[in-house]
Amino acid sequence: MAQNEWQRRIARAEELGAQYTFAAEILRFYGAIARFQENFYGELGRSSAGSGGVASDSEPFARPLPPELTRRFGTFLPVVEQNGPSPLREAARELRDGGEDAHFQLLTVFWNGSEPGALLPGPNDFFARAFLQPYAAAIRSRSSMRWSGPTPYPCPFCKRKPGLGVLRPLGDGGQRSLVCSFCLAEWEFRRIVCPGCGEENHAKLPVYTAEELKHVRVEACDSCRSYIKTVDLTKSGLAEPVVDEMASIPLDLWAQKQGYTKLQCNLLQL
Repeated sequence: MAQNEWQRRIARAEELGAQYTFAAEILRFYGAIARFQENFYGELGRSSAGSGGVASDSEPFARPLPPELTRRFGTFLPVVEQNGPSPLREAARELRDGGEDAHFQLLTVFWNGSEPGALLPGPNDFFARAFLQPYAAAIRSRSSMRWSGPTPYPCPFCKRKPGLGVLRPLGDGGQRSLVCSFCLAEWEFRRIVCPGCGEENHAKLPVYTAEELKHVRVEACDSCRSYIKTVDLTKSGLAEPVVDEMASIPLDLWAQKQGYTKLQCNLLQL
């Protein structure tokens, strides 16, 4: 039986968690989050909230957030309380005590925010992003929106920043794509250009790799001092880009020591 995208990520998180001890804890947590997201995505496919009435919308993310999603948010918080690191467990308890009105306000602020995000990186951003991601993916999958002209820097659907890059086999080389940090859309993007500032001078766009993580690249920009990690599927066809990016923590630590700032933190704020 073929796996869906969530199941593939869960299986890859389990595989890499056993392989990389430095990432085992966060990957176990991600696995719990992804299981919730898989179930939520399935429920949305069977409900009117999942469609949002946006099958032919040109701007699918312009609609307000359905209030009924707030009730489901209450079932997400225990997942974090039971599986997350201490700071997030405490934040989940505080949110649970806040009530549905506070939950809806938090989710709405994130949903309505454009880049730079209305919520700063941290617990609130995590809760809103992780919970709403399946809803955003469902809305995007039902949209008929297309784009033309220059390749967009932010996500063409939800306008959030890309969270990672992907190199997919193409001929004798690889085709670069970007993956949205929120709705998980993927779109083609030129190889030699910074997705942060548009720098095109290859001398200012160094690429770094590590021996133990050969299939994950740090693609940096010396103009804006940002970086994004790209998962090279030409070197590891079994990789799941979202999970492999998350697991490659040593590359983030190295890049940040060199003075680079990540273009967009991943789902777990890394």
